[in-house]
Amino acid sequence: KSAQVVESVVEIIKETLANGDDVLITGFGKFCVKEKNERRGRNPQTGDDLMLGERRVVTFRCSGIL
Repeated sequence: KSAQVVESVVEIIKETLANGDDVLITGFGKFCVKEKNERRGRNPQTGDDLMLGERRVVTFRCSGIL
């Protein structure tokens, strides 16, 4: 039963973040969606230079209470 509740909460968080909205869980932390610009990167296995495209990433900041 508790696994179902956790799965439901995670699914709600995923849907909210996919819409570009932040998720604040008081006493725990905040999930945010950030836009990353295109940048140069390197393949660590081959050492080849490559361009990493624009993308959205999720960041998390824990609450000061933790």
